[in-house]
Amino acid sequence: MQALRYDAYGVIPSLVEIDSPPLPDDGVLIAVRATGVCRSDWHAWQGHDPVDLPQVPGHEFAGVVAAVGPEVTTLEVGDRVTAPFVCGCGRCEWCLAGEAQICPHQSQPGFTMPGTFADLVAIPAADFNVVHLPDAVDFVAAASLGCRFATAYRAVTVHGRPKPDEWVAVHGCGGVGLSAVMIATALGARVIAVDRSLDALRAARDFGAEVVLEAGDDTVTAIHEVTGGGARVSLDAVGTSATAIASIASLRPRGRHIQVGLLLGGDAAPAIPMGQVITKELELYGSHGMAARDYPGMLELVASGALRPDRLVGEVIELADAGAALAAMSGPPTTHGVTVVRMPEPALE
Repeated sequence: MQALRYDAYGVIPSLVEIDSPPLPDDGVLIAVRATGVCRSDWHAWQGHDPVDLPQVPGHEFAGVVAAVGPEVTTLEVGDRVTAPFVCGCGRCEWCLAGEAQICPHQSQPGFTMPGTFADLVAIPAADFNVVHLPDAVDFVAAASLGCRFATAYRAVTVHGRPKPDEWVAVHGCGGVGLSAVMIATALGARVIAVDRSLDALRAARDFGAEVVLEAGDDTVTAIHEVTGGGARVSLDAVGTSATAIASIASLRPRGRHIQVGLLLGGDAAPAIPMGQVITKELELYGSHGMAARDYPGMLELVASGALRPDRLVGEVIELADAGAALAAMSGPPTTHGVTVVRMPEPALE
């Protein structure tokens, strides 16, 4: 099959012909129809989040079931599907409790196994991990769900839990940040969006942010002034020491901080202001994707039009251009929202 692969960290990925992945007895092969280009892929490619080399990146995708393992009971060839970027084993205590996103035996396309920048991807424990797509959700929109949108959805709805008219601050307006803006707005929250890019802030305003702030030294002060004492919920959707600390400092007493952006490399151990955490009795959460079990509720909202992940798609490219798109993440963003690779439709056997 055709795949985009990198053989060393930082080397531009190239198109290659490789063997199709083996079909797991409990899994499926999925013909990839669309796959997102995510900053998590960039971190792995840069070596910030080490992976086995060579590696095929890609972890947020949608496609069609091309082959079904003998132990699979809920899927058939031709089904339109997606899957979370964290695939649980389906057997451990965490998976059985519905918390596959923290499964200690998890597998991840593009990280622990070959990813979705390819004609085919293998997904293990398919009855547990693979999600049927409603007909109303197209492949390009669905490709934004598996990482950024689903992560933001769970972060806001499970950890943030904003009530109508409560203030939510979103630090960083890339794909996951704009997703959080859209979701919090749909819940009736009042949203403050923070970013260094004026284009990103314009997008956040378009997605429902009531207030937009250019990130700087006075960001925290401005949030406290706008909200009359701090946000009830604040998300770091970037993943730097500065944004994590600013998010925590933006909160009012008993507020909730959610760390969504990956903290890697020199930002892996930020100096968390624990004094504020104690005196304000703050809640701190990490949010690592969303289990397949929780997808139906989100997909119902997407199919109904209440949530519009398709509006997050900034650019649609071909697989041959995905290496350049990944490399472009090393510089300032040239497009906002989600870049999606649209794959040709292969014939199913």
